[in-house]
Amino acid sequence: MFWQREFDKFVARMCDHRIPLRLRLWNGVETALGEDPSVTFTIPSAAALRHLIRPTLDTLGHAYVEGKLDVEGKLADILNVAVRLAAHAGAAPKRRAPRMFRHTRASDAEVVGYHYDVSNQFYALWLDANMVYSCGYFRSPQDSLEAAQIQKIDHILVKLRVRPGDRLLDIGCGWGALIMRAAEKFGARTVGITLSRNQYELARERIAAAGLADRCEVRLEDYRDVTGKFDRIASVGMFEHVGLRNLGAYFNKMRDLLEDGGTAMNHGITSGDPESAESPFDASEYIERYVFPHGELPHISLTLKEMCAAGLEPVDVENLRRHYALTLTHWAERFEAASEQLRQIAGDKRWRIWRMYLAGCAYAFAHEWMALHQILAVKSGSGAETLPLTRDYMYGGPPSDLPLSPR
Repeated sequence: MFWQREFDKFVARMCDHRIPLRLRLWNGVETALGEDPSVTFTIPSAAALRHLIRPTLDTLGHAYVEGKLDVEGKLADILNVAVRLAAHAGAAPKRRAPRMFRHTRASDAEVVGYHYDVSNQFYALWLDANMVYSCGYFRSPQDSLEAAQIQKIDHILVKLRVRPGDRLLDIGCGWGALIMRAAEKFGARTVGITLSRNQYELARERIAAAGLADRCEVRLEDYRDVTGKFDRIASVGMFEHVGLRNLGAYFNKMRDLLEDGGTAMNHGITSGDPESAESPFDASEYIERYVFPHGELPHISLTLKEMCAAGLEPVDVENLRRHYALTLTHWAERFEAASEQLRQIAGDKRWRIWRMYLAGCAYAFAHEWMALHQILAVKSGSGAETLPLTRDYMYGGPPSDLPLSPR
């Protein structure tokens, strides 16, 4: 039979690499590709074999999400096996050239709604208490997720030198944790913008409950439509949605909104490839298909080039790649622990999508496929002595009366 010949060739090729994987076929036949398999793939039909015998991270992910492949084993082991299968499938781990999408206000709002408006309860089950959906800042690998997220927010606000009375804009404010912290503990007057209605509504509720409505505002607004001037601007985990062609306009807008003498922070995921190519083994294809449509990641070099061309001077750059690997490991573990509830909320297919997405991203950051850069900038040519001469001020932490605990 044709499928049998193809399967036998696949097994013979992969056995040379001793991958710890057991294959269980629909007819009861089991084959191990290496000693002591820690992962089992169950293939329910001959038709489903095509997803296995020419594996990429996208084809394997697609098969799992669509129920054409079942997996058993620890998430980290499953990802390691999938990467090894893709690596030994016969093709070099080439990165696809970056795809560029048209980013209109309407299309960006639709994409943000698809990703973020699953339900607030869905995210609350695996994020920290403040529902911060971005890279944490770990002073130690033993830090809790809650501590790491508040440390990250404070790290940003301290870097920006937020002071009482400062007017602060958060571009892509999520569920409002940063603007609330800046208003309540640093004394700033804050505005946060988001395109997600779920985030907008819950952030407004949280602000009101905290008694911060007089100095903390959240808007359902596109960054291109913001007006006014701000002393401090933070953009955290948002510029991944901007698009490579739009980076210049994005940073120009940031500069236009920034007061002379002000500071701006761009905290975002960057490609690990100098040409801003996509992740290897078609991992980006899976994310585009199921998780983050129209996401585009620039390399840090392109980010800095576009920022400088827009009239912003980068004064400090920090790579938090390892911190994001730790953050995603926490998220993936919490996601696994809450699996039954998450399945009930989002359905089995979306649960499978997110399960592999979180674990896959943890692997990608740990293995340098992607990075996370914080870039602190000031307006070029402003002539203002905005920041101290050294970075010492960044590591004194927030003022001593600011508790490192969630509200």
